Amino acid sequence: MLLIKKIAVYINVLNCSIIKYFAKELTKNGINLTPEQYLVMDILWDEGVLSQQAIADIIQKDKNSVTKFIDSLEKKGLVYRAVNKSDRRVNNIIVSEEGIKLKPKTTEVAINMMRNVLKDIKEDDLIAFDKVMNQIKDNIDSL
Repeated sequence: MLLIKKIAVYINVLNCSIIKYFAKELTKNGINLTPEQYLVMDILWDEGVLSQQAIADIIQKDKNSVTKFIDSLEKKGLVYRAVNKSDRRVNNIIVSEEGIKLKPKTTEVAINMMRNVLKDIKEDDLIAFDKVMNQIKDNIDSL
């Protein structure tokens, strides 16, 4: 197989494998989130109040997918929508008290999951991997 093709396939396989493993770990630890919902929550925990469009831009998903994620999180009582005072067409997404309480345990599960995934990989290799992934992203962004 061509190296370029092998890398493309492997990136996709790794992404799917990590998502599947993370879903299993969330369930095993009694956390009622999908990996995609976790991604939205993690961004809100880090960034604070964001519009649905800002969330979509950050996680590189279309607005309709983000709307579904937010609908699910809202049903679980983890976030709520508030109309933006300066532009009534925009909904701001705010983490609820229940959502804030979920952060410590969920973050711990996510960190432990990645520690397991990256175990026995030297720090220098991870630094090089990070550099290459950033170069790939920069190349994509410039297209």
